Amino acid sequence: MDLLVVGGSGFLGREVVRQARETGARVTATFHSRASPISDVDWRALDIRHRDEVTALVTRLRPATIINAAYRQADWATTADGGMHVAVAAAAADARLVHVSSDAIFSGRAGRYDETSPPDPTTPYGAAKAAAETAVKGIDPAAVIARTSLIIGDGDSVHEQLVHALASGTSTGVLFTDDIRCPVHVGDLASALLELAASAHSGIHHVAGTDALSRHQLGGLIARRDGLDEAALPTGQRATNGPPGPLDVRLDCTTTQSRLTTRLRGAHEFLNPARRG
Repeated sequence: MDLLVVGGSGFLGREVVRQARETGARVTATFHSRASPISDVDWRALDIRHRDEVTALVTRLRPATIINAAYRQADWATTADGGMHVAVAAAAADARLVHVSSDAIFSGRAGRYDETSPPDPTTPYGAAKAAAETAVKGIDPAAVIARTSLIIGDGDSVHEQLVHALASGTSTGVLFTDDIRCPVHVGDLASALLELAASAHSGIHHVAGTDALSRHQLGGLIARRDGLDEAALPTGQRATNGPPGPLDVRLDCTTTQSRLTTRLRGAHEFLNPARRG
């Protein structure tokens, strides 16, 4: 696979790059401010807010496959316009596109969401992700749009770092007890994205873990795995403490899982201390 990973220096992008390199793929990856120290990768600076930059890079590289894992929560131009720019360039180069989206496109009013559920975002980030999905579907109907949830790793994700900071008292804040998601391990997600990229599937796919947990429950699992004081984790409710956002978003991945050999594990499994390492 001749692969371009847009957003390759990010948390998910780095894992996609790492797994792709393990298979012997020739990988080019982009970064916005700093390249990742992964060897045997062609690192390129790219600001996907600028359509001309994206078009020029893709035209020059002519990759067979593009996985777009780039986003910025507070930046419409990166998340929405950037997603469109990548889709336009991929279509022009006849490249296979996998676009990473988010459960933030849903309001949470329905609770459970499968691949046929229409977006109804309530936040600017969710609206940007939904806009990008609309653009990708219109520009490249053969593309895969992979919606995911909270991404967890082996200690290096944003949520894991927050749990450590809260448990040690070096950061203030709370873990919401009323904010439900389906966390996924970054290794499972990256594997699924690469598998979907190599498949003939198209359209919406849900790629998340099997367990629906509150952010506080997730924090407790991380604390137990890492030997932290679970009782030190402060609790709160998003509904009262804010910031505003969907409360209960459970991605139903049944259809997508039936198409994958990659097993999408639940957080109780991948955060089990006995399974670490």
